[in-house]
Amino acid sequence: MEDDAHSLWLYMACGLVRIARPELDAWAAAMEKTRANNETDARPTIHPTVLNSSDGVMTQAFPSGFSPVVAKSSDGRLWFLPGDGVSVIDPGHLPFNQLPPPVHIEQITADRKTHDTTSEGRPNLRLPPLTRDVQIDYTALSLVAPEKNRFKVKLDGRDREWQDVGNRRQAFYSDLPPRNYRFLVIASNNSGVWNETGAALDFSVAPAYYQTAWFRTLAVATFLSLLWAAYRIRLRVVERHQAEITALNESLMKAQEQERMRIASELHDGVMQQISALSLVLGTGKRQPEAEAKKAMADVQRKLIEVGKEVRQLSHNLHPPTLKDAGLPEALRGYCEEFSGARNIPVSCHAEDSVQDLSRGAALALYRIAQEAMGNAVTHGAAQHVDVRLARSNGLVALTVTDDGKGFDANRIGGVRGLGLINMRERARQLNGTFELSSEPGQGTTVRVTIPFRRAV
Repeated sequence: MEDDAHSLWLYMACGLVRIARPELDAWAAAMEKTRANNETDARPTIHPTVLNSSDGVMTQAFPSGFSPVVAKSSDGRLWFLPGDGVSVIDPGHLPFNQLPPPVHIEQITADRKTHDTTSEGRPNLRLPPLTRDVQIDYTALSLVAPEKNRFKVKLDGRDREWQDVGNRRQAFYSDLPPRNYRFLVIASNNSGVWNETGAALDFSVAPAYYQTAWFRTLAVATFLSLLWAAYRIRLRVVERHQAEITALNESLMKAQEQERMRIASELHDGVMQQISALSLVLGTGKRQPEAEAKKAMADVQRKLIEVGKEVRQLSHNLHPPTLKDAGLPEALRGYCEEFSGARNIPVSCHAEDSVQDLSRGAALALYRIAQEAMGNAVTHGAAQHVDVRLARSNGLVALTVTDDGKGFDANRIGGVRGLGLINMRERARQLNGTFELSSEPGQGTTVRVTIPFRRAV
């Protein structure tokens, strides 16, 4: 180790190292400040000068390390004995290369395919889509210690700062997105003189079809079109459903109005007329002899019993007590027997007791549907036999009413029969069930209603 006023010389394995005294003092002051204040500020950088074999400084390893004999003469020169001769260095007259090295980009390799960058007429090299690995080879033309050349590279479009790559003469990039790029490289010679102009290479990575702007625009437009179409379809479905609900409500209101008119007609033509007739008999009996008056009172009593029976039958039709007390299977069997006796036609009824626990609302709806279907079979179909079946399976309750009547065209329904069918269909819909009607002229009619089983609470 030799020391002078301006620099410190060290003889090391790499060669003869010169460190400028001001840089060394600044570094030492920063270290002292760091230890005193426990700070972590950035420390000054030391830029040593290394003289090795390329500068004529020979090194040789000894068993105990690098221990050459070094001496400083009165004229300031350094003399050292590396082992195979004598070398001398004049610190005051060190060679300095002031010529910046020309920089040249040799080639670019994309996915193992080499592209020449020296061909004329190719200012912007276009790489194929989905290029993954890019390698750029460059060099600096310096004949004086080329191994001491240093390089900095920067890829505009990806790097924000210059990258110091040392003596490496290749740059590597992977997975570059499709866009335009400019590769820049600068170099310094063995004395640290930089060529700030350097060299540049413009290239681009072509986009795949799904990476293009027109494809993205088309995809967005297609998505919006599908979204709008789905909205329109949904809107039409809602409008159609609303129209069906409105039509069903109107039909149900007509059916209810028809039912009210029927009840009013029965009350007016039956009960009210008989009561009016009885009031006239009572008025006449006041003016008759006692014997005739007693006979009239007996006749009034008999007719009042008949009126009571009609009122009871009307009440039974509105809400049969058997349905509430015994359940739907027993009420349905009783109604079939009563209907068979009243209409003088055979009615077979098979009602499973597993439907006994059906909720009251669902039981009443199925009971009304059975009444309507059986009444239509005799009144409009002139049936000679009616078969009624009530069964429960897989969480569903099915009511089937089949007759051997004259049938009809199911596509032509109107009048009272049409209102009755609408009423039955609406009752099934309110229970989240299905209503099926099968009929042909001369082939009889089958009505089938299926609803989910709901247990009475």
